[in-house]
Formats: sequence, C-alpha cells, structure tokens
Amino acid sequence: MSETTLIVDAKQYFDALQIVIAGLSHEGVDAIADELMGAYQAGRKVFLFGNGGSASLASHFACDLGKGTAYCNGGKRFRVMALTDNLPVLTAWANDSSYEDVFSEQLRNFVEPSDVAFAVSGSGNSKNVLKGLRVARDLGARTIGITGFEGGKMKDLCDVCVVVQSTDMQIIEDLHLAMAHALFRIVHARITHGVVATAVAS
Repeated sequence: MSETTLIVDAKQYFDALQIVIAGLSHEGVDAIADELMGAYQAGRKVFLFGNGGSASLASHFACDLGKGTAYCNGGKRFRVMALTDNLPVLTAWANDSSYEDVFSEQLRNFVEPSDVAFAVSGSGNSKNVLKGLRVARDLGARTIGITGFEGGKMKDLCDVCVVVQSTDMQIIEDLHLAMAHALFRIVHARITHGVVATAVAS
C-alpha cells in the first residue's frame, strides 16, 4: 500500500474523495463506453482482469455487463468474461509457469482480433496485468485500462486509459468501482433505448 495522508475521521476521507472525483476525466469514461459498445455491436468479446481489489472489480463488472444487459435488445448478449474467476487455471499457471503469466496465457486461449482486453490496476504497474495487455495487443485486441497514481506503465499499453489522479489506493478503488457502475449504466441505456448522448439535459 502506498503512503497516504493519515485519515482520522469520515469527513476527512470523503473530502479527499470529492477532490479526486472533481478531477476525473468524464470524457475518458465515455470513450471506454464507446469501446464497450463497439465490442457489443460487433459481437466481440471483453476480457476483464486485475489483482486483489481489482480482481474483485473485474468479476463484479463482468457480472454487471453480462447479466445486467441480458434482457436488453431482444436478448442479444454481452460476451464478457473475467479472467480472475477460474481459480484452478489461475493457480495452475502461477504454479507451473509464473504469476506473471496468469492473465496473458488465458488470453492466448481466447482473444481474437478486435476483442477488448480491459485491465484494472491501482498502480498501473502489476507485471501480470502489463503482460496481459501486451499479449492482447500482439493478438490484435483493443486495450482498455483504469488505473491510479500517474498511470504507470499500463497507460502506454492502452488504447483508452482513465487515470484516477491519486496516490491513495482506497480512493483509487472507490473511483474504479464508480466508473464501472457509470459504464454499466451508460451501456445499458444505449442498448435498451438507443441513447447515444452521454449527458441528458435536466
């Protein structure tokens, strides 16, 4: 965990969160929504991956995209998969090869040109995440990332990357979850109602 400001009460934490929210790139989130919609419309696959809390978010977001849109648009399905969910495969690659290979080797099994590899990393420097993105790019996939700090090495491996400008891992992860929920709502609206605009006047 990175060194962060000592938090002694709830107001201090939520004030810090609001400052980071104010600097979040809405255009970047909309650009990711465009990538996801492009994959959906073309029948391409989306692969999500990350470590720790980011692994949990990969699973969570795959559930939202896969199940949450299942009854939209006449039942056309979002082809989405979290590479974090098959524990036997993860541990087999970690044990027999290297933990650095747990995502890249799964991608070699499944990814095809124009699929989407969607990486989640607080630091942007997790070796297995970086290797997954490199392999996905080599195989012709689009690469998306959400990260924190200054973007790390991951930023340069992504076609679209949104960086949460913070060094506080909990705040970074809070905003990653918020972005995932925003992306789900945007995609759901576009699929269900054909909404193209990302903002609706009140």
